Amino acid sequence: MNNLKKENISDAVIRRLPRYYRQLTDLSSQGIVRISSHSLGQEMNITASQIRQDFSCFGEFGQQGYGYNVEELRSEIGHILGVDKNHHLIMIGVGNLGHALLQNFPFAQTGFTVDAAFDVSPSVIGSTINSVPVYSLSDLDSFIREHTVDVVILTIPQSVAQKTANHLIDMGIRGFWNFTNIELSSSKPDVKFENIHFADSLLILSYRIANR
Repeated sequence: MNNLKKENISDAVIRRLPRYYRQLTDLSSQGIVRISSHSLGQEMNITASQIRQDFSCFGEFGQQGYGYNVEELRSEIGHILGVDKNHHLIMIGVGNLGHALLQNFPFAQTGFTVDAAFDVSPSVIGSTINSVPVYSLSDLDSFIREHTVDVVILTIPQSVAQKTANHLIDMGIRGFWNFTNIELSSSKPDVKFENIHFADSLLILSYRIANR
């Protein structure tokens, strides 16, 4: 795929890829070997033409009259998503949300290795959560200098979120999974944020219930 084509792929297509990957993973676990775009669309409430159009952004998948090999397509989409890249990740902020993510989120299934977490609270520093060691925030800079860190999870107070992100960007971090409930940004085009807002999801549900 050339760079121009990568740049032309819409955010909407990219955001559908994890849905495809999750659905294909479920189908594979059920022992389903192949599926048509029509059947996959019915499973996901997406039109077959939309599925074919999405997949065409990344190359040719499937065969005329056969459909898609479920495991092969799952593997290809996983590769596109970088699931096989083994990204290295750390967390800053091990409060209730951070602890819950470390304890329950299947990072390994999405291609991430959680190497460490950092906090300022003596009650968690020195502990281990689901095999992830928790260090003092004062050790953060030295850890980043000595280890590969692809993504930082931020579960810290809003008041220090942008300042913390700026410092990490200066240290070379280029990926942020941001749970601080504010929009973080950077003037550097190669820095990527995924800003998570739980309230947005609940408000969308509120709208759908109110307008059903």
